[in-house]
Amino acid sequence: MRIRIIGAGAAGLTAAFELLRQAEAQNRDLAVEIVEKAEGPGRGCSHYAGGMIAPWCEAESTEPIVATLGEEALKFWTETFPVAEKRGSLVVAPKRDRPDLLHFSRRTKNFVTLDRDAIAALEPDLAENFDLALYFEQEAHLAPREALKKLAEHLAQKPNVAITYSADAETLADTADWTLDCRGFAAKPDLSGLRGVKGEMMIVRAPDITLSRPVRMVHPRHPVYLVPRPDGTIMVGATMYENEERARVTAESLVELVNSAFALNPAFAQAEILETGSDVRPSFADNLPRIRREGKKLFLNGLYRHGFLLSPPLASRAAGVILDGAHFPEVMDEDRGQRRSA
Repeated sequence: MRIRIIGAGAAGLTAAFELLRQAEAQNRDLAVEIVEKAEGPGRGCSHYAGGMIAPWCEAESTEPIVATLGEEALKFWTETFPVAEKRGSLVVAPKRDRPDLLHFSRRTKNFVTLDRDAIAALEPDLAENFDLALYFEQEAHLAPREALKKLAEHLAQKPNVAITYSADAETLADTADWTLDCRGFAAKPDLSGLRGVKGEMMIVRAPDITLSRPVRMVHPRHPVYLVPRPDGTIMVGATMYENEERARVTAESLVELVNSAFALNPAFAQAEILETGSDVRPSFADNLPRIRREGKKLFLNGLYRHGFLLSPPLASRAAGVILDGAHFPEVMDEDRGQRRSA
């Protein structure tokens, strides 16, 4: 069976991995071709992602299915293809926003409550400003660019995988038995109901601050998260705007991100801003993912701001559709029909 995957972001690469894994378990022959328009893997939304594998934190603002699928992703990134660090997630709030932190706790699970001393034991540079936190010990995080590079390199070593960069799939002859479209927002002309939600981020170097795990700060208007990277930098993200302007980072958003980081620790005022970036998250109206089938073509899309959290479980289900004819009503649309279930 010949499979063409369009897009080499988190969705496309995990889809290739799952197709190969499931085919091997069934002792079936499979040839996978990955076609990517950019010059390398993970150059779309994945390039600017936070990389938090945080199913229980995300339950605060999403439907339960996101947390359920996210638990599968946690196993994928820490065991199946182990590129994530399992150091947990920390959620804090300024004292004036304590009610919002309590609201966060009521909507989530699998955490413990920490006082100032316990915060200091985990993240000494936060203890001065916070005396209450929620600690989600089982969650993980990864460096998106490095993770996708490793995944692409792993796939490229397979004799039955071909990866072509700087190529437009529409210009290539279609010889595939199945096509899996993982283009994200670029698939909007072909996917009814797909919209873009803009997000902006920055990467800083703060020599006087050390973080060991993702930290989320609850705020009624401008929630923020900070994710440490292996090189000692810190990713600060991410804004959310209902527009489809991909490339421009606004001064307003940058001020929001800087002020939020400053609220975590005033030492961020001296941080060096190394990079800013923005892109558009592909989303449907309910912000839930879809596998949409049109004959022998599947669209895997609508991952919203949960690219790394939802890619592995969606990839596993897409592989099940292609290899076994399986149906997953919680995420599937059949042949241009309406979605049956959330």
